[in-house]
Amino acid sequence: MLDRLDLNILNALQQDAALSMAELGAQVGLSSTPCWKRVKRLEDAGLIERRVAIVNRALVGLPVTVFVSIRAGQHDENWLKRFASVVSALPEVQEFHRMSGDVDYLLKVVTSSIEGYDSFYKKLIGLADLAGVSSAFSMEQIKSTTALPLV
Repeated sequence: MLDRLDLNILNALQQDAALSMAELGAQVGLSSTPCWKRVKRLEDAGLIERRVAIVNRALVGLPVTVFVSIRAGQHDENWLKRFASVVSALPEVQEFHRMSGDVDYLLKVVTSSIEGYDSFYKKLIGLADLAGVSSAFSMEQIKSTTALPLV
């Protein structure tokens, strides 16, 4: 069970995972050792999966975001496993969701340009039997966060 201190720790780490234990403890009202023990417990319990740096896509040459809707060509278990495996291995795919409704899968893809997406698209359709692929280019990113609304 998470208490208020656990939630405060998770919230602070979602904003800045590079905080030292002393800085984190000061933010949540704990000394370093008890704070470290709580963080360790949260990691061991799987509540903190990993700590990462969020890179500016535009500054590294990947300014284009495309949402790709896919209708599967088949629905047997072997096809689904193979498709999930090959799509998960594509570095351009930032998110990969199996959906309900008319679309079977939704991908969030980042790329350098429309030409870069075209290259990705050709690779994607060569990997599996697909019934349909539809692409929507993001015109403007209005909000993007990795932080969950914990408190």
